[in-house]
Amino acid sequence: MKRQTIPAVASTLRTPDELVAHGLAPASSLAVLERVASRYAVAITPDIAALIDPNDPDDPIARQYVPSAEELDTRRIENADPIGDHTYSPVAGIVHRYPDRVLFKLVHVCAVYCRFCFRREMVGPGKDTALSDSAYAAALAYIRSHPEVWEVILTGGDPLMLSARRLRTIMRDLASIAHVKIVRIHTRIPVADPARVTDALVDALTVSGATTWVALHANHPRELTPQARAACAKLVDAGIPLVSQSVLLRGVNDDAATLEALMRTFVECRIKPYYLHHGDLAPGTAHLRTTLEEGQALMRSLRGRVSGLCQPQYVLDIPGGHGKSPVGPNYLVEPNRVADYCGDVHLYPPVDDE
Repeated sequence: MKRQTIPAVASTLRTPDELVAHGLAPASSLAVLERVASRYAVAITPDIAALIDPNDPDDPIARQYVPSAEELDTRRIENADPIGDHTYSPVAGIVHRYPDRVLFKLVHVCAVYCRFCFRREMVGPGKDTALSDSAYAAALAYIRSHPEVWEVILTGGDPLMLSARRLRTIMRDLASIAHVKIVRIHTRIPVADPARVTDALVDALTVSGATTWVALHANHPRELTPQARAACAKLVDAGIPLVSQSVLLRGVNDDAATLEALMRTFVECRIKPYYLHHGDLAPGTAHLRTTLEEGQALMRSLRGRVSGLCQPQYVLDIPGGHGKSPVGPNYLVEPNRVADYCGDVHLYPPVDDE
């Protein structure tokens, strides 16, 4: 059988018609994908499209970005706001769930739209694209009036969709607030559109008065292409520390070899593995979720076989806005018995023979 190749993609693919034309979806699925796209945003950049193997029906890159009919299956337990952003939003753009930090949602657009996104009902064309000037001012005023806020997390959408000029203004505004010491930026841009990580953008992220961190979202080692690695290196070389965020996804990274390769690749790129998220209860994402037991087994498989540098924290965002809780395996079997990475159980403290 002749292997299918994807025609060169010059710009971001945003419609099912374009996905079919470029060999990323069969023509027979067009009608159902139109239904999916009418509800959930679609965008696949040329960099991501180039990673997809159209000859593999289970391609882990396609599974993250190419819409599927399975997204129309909404379960009763799923929720349009699965982690309770709205519950903890005192003013537009701000989520204040934990005492010492806030989310600052600047934009509601992304370079790519993940099929498992927990904010999939809030992002994309037709949604609020950015905060108005007055809403931005009100959000800054909220942060200023809460001296307990030590860290501001820029999210959305993807904050690196903003221009370098706009980002520079935002970073300076935040750094001018005396009690804000950390600005963390959550992004997929270095993977999805690495060319956007320009010298001007990197310069905009480095400000005096606050320390910048970047949390990179990637779920499969193939996403860390040479171009993505170069974009990450540009940030690290500028003195911006990077951590990773990944989501445990069925058919993408829910096997020990892939997860091990992903975490090692992060560390090789000078990115510290941070969070491995259990899939949220977002509408139409059941086909991508694993069980907690499966996640715990995978975390056990990492312990001991890969460096401690490669160990993320497996977390569940408790539905309803109750925050993240670690849900990794417990090695304290009983109050005085501890399991090692091979599964053997040891008495601790050891028996004192005296």
